[in-house]
Amino acid sequence: MTSPITTELHDDVLVIISNNPPVNALGAAVRQGLEAGIAEGLANPQVKAMVIRCDGRTFFAGADITEFGRPMQEPGLPTVVDMIEASDKPVVAAIHGTALGGGCEVTLGCHYRIAVPSAKIGTPEVKLGLLPGAGGTQRLPRIAGVKLALELTAKGDPIPAKLALSAGLIDRIAGEDTLAADAIAFAREVADAKPLPRARDKVAQADPEAVAAFKKENAKRFRGFDAPAANIACVEKATDGSSFDEGIAFERQEFMKLMFGVQSAAQRHIFFAERQAAKIDGIDPKIALREIKRVGVIGAGTMGGGISMNFLSAGIPVTIVEMAQEALDRGTGVIRKNYEASAAKGRLKPEQVEAAMGALTPTLDFSALADCDLIIEAVYENMDVKKDIFTKLDAIAKPGAILASNTSYLNIDEIASVTKRPGDVLGMHFFSPANVMKLLEVVRGAQTEDDVLATVMALSKTIRKVAVVAGVCDGFIGNRMLKPRQVEAMKLLLEGATPEQIDKVHVAFGMPMGAFQMSDLAGVDIGWHRDPTRIENIRDALAAEGRWGQKTGKGFYDYDEKRNPTPSPRVAEIIEDFRSKSNLQKREISDEEIVEKTLYTMVNEGALILEEKMAQRASDIDVVWIYGYGWPVYRGGPMFWADSEGLKKIVAGLEKHGFAVAELLKSKAESGGRFNG
Repeated sequence: MTSPITTELHDDVLVIISNNPPVNALGAAVRQGLEAGIAEGLANPQVKAMVIRCDGRTFFAGADITEFGRPMQEPGLPTVVDMIEASDKPVVAAIHGTALGGGCEVTLGCHYRIAVPSAKIGTPEVKLGLLPGAGGTQRLPRIAGVKLALELTAKGDPIPAKLALSAGLIDRIAGEDTLAADAIAFAREVADAKPLPRARDKVAQADPEAVAAFKKENAKRFRGFDAPAANIACVEKATDGSSFDEGIAFERQEFMKLMFGVQSAAQRHIFFAERQAAKIDGIDPKIALREIKRVGVIGAGTMGGGISMNFLSAGIPVTIVEMAQEALDRGTGVIRKNYEASAAKGRLKPEQVEAAMGALTPTLDFSALADCDLIIEAVYENMDVKKDIFTKLDAIAKPGAILASNTSYLNIDEIASVTKRPGDVLGMHFFSPANVMKLLEVVRGAQTEDDVLATVMALSKTIRKVAVVAGVCDGFIGNRMLKPRQVEAMKLLLEGATPEQIDKVHVAFGMPMGAFQMSDLAGVDIGWHRDPTRIENIRDALAAEGRWGQKTGKGFYDYDEKRNPTPSPRVAEIIEDFRSKSNLQKREISDEEIVEKTLYTMVNEGALILEEKMAQRASDIDVVWIYGYGWPVYRGGPMFWADSEGLKKIVAGLEKHGFAVAELLKSKAESGGRFNG
């Protein structure tokens, strides 16, 4: 097998080159080649200095994560980095693209670093529940100081070359197109440098105030996660007077704890699950896709505007249609306001804002959609209204245009039935706010053509969404699983729990908010029949009194002017009234019972979804809940969490409370199986 590493001798400089597409991942063959390349340079008396660089689009962009969980082939990355650092001939890292994770650690082992202006450097391992385990937590604070080491390791976001230069993380900026030559010239410049600057020989200055401030500033972001704390502890270890080798031993110990812990397994599961979700079972991945040059959006409200922004931001022109000029002006005004807010924060340039707005065509003329390749209906959830719109679309849309509904639960097949082209119809369920939330449920109708589904799944990447294929059922994947959680939470109120107790359990589990906090944020009146005299349940009673949630200052909670919630005496009265009418005795509800009734039932519904083939795979369900509903990524999604808890335990909890258990869940529990392999 040809090594991905080659060497070139340029007089007295040996250049070690990696060509391991697509991202020069540091797999076994690359590590072996680097080891051999350094050995070659050390053995050749003609060589005075060495350069490590990469062909292709990037420097080493990280470890080969397909090796995770398998026996590591020698040499391990720590051995390679140590060998580079120990060289008595200068080694220069020549960085372009991104130097991430293990790639960053390779540069830290080098004596000098040169990068093109567009390069980025970082250690994103924390996003997989890990830490940079090849000395990164010990070398970073010694080279660039505690503050930057904390930012890079515990948050995991890369920094640009200019910032890395000012922090001392790189030594020089190369020409954007002259990196190879500039790196060789730099290597000759430092060929006789003595002593060589080795990170292990530097002293990292302790900065307890910076550590305390960093922890406080990021407390909310890090809540529930193990890896950020481990990264912080390792950086602190580098500054506590311990030797470099003691720090490395501590880093290795913390790395192994994380690697074999449930949280990292969950985060790695989601990493792979996101990529798996893009694959459509039963469709040739090479199928010819339909061309999408212009998108039409019907409705300029919150959803329609947000959906439009996804395409405008990707450079795809949008025609947006409304029924009234006032609604159209309001919707386009919100789009501009959103873009200008991003520009004010430095995320967009003013010319980008104008380019996006220039690609938007607002109109009251429904027939203007005739030249669109994809048309997305984004009006309110009413089947009759949607059918009427699709009947009109069928008459004016050009042949081959894809017709999509942004419904969150309505039957796509019924919508498609009013057209003469049901094969061109599918669901595109965006999550609110549509220009921010990453999830897109793509709903495959009974007659949806393969190329229609494949086109929309591919397009989702263009607009930077994580798309999951769902089947036609009430609520699809996400909202269908949300329903039992909400239903059981309401029942628990009647039995003796309070909204704040249930929400506290959900937040402690890792959710961004509990069931009732979510209701108040979304609007208690959503789906309400609007008849204040018809009070059939607690939600009806709240809605009839104008307790519609945060927007009215009162819902399941009372809110102050800053929307801070407090328990509501009036809600307690309403619950007590319904409890007495239902002849129920108030009893103590344990946190364990709340978990079993509101979360185990979600797993059960997920199993039914898989039984009915409404989701392609269990990991797709996990992706939906991570990206659409804020399920904690360190728990890996509801189906992964069920596997971690043990399916027998889930079944026992459901049966204890008299729930009918899905056959798939029961059979997997009995056989010792798992939802995710």
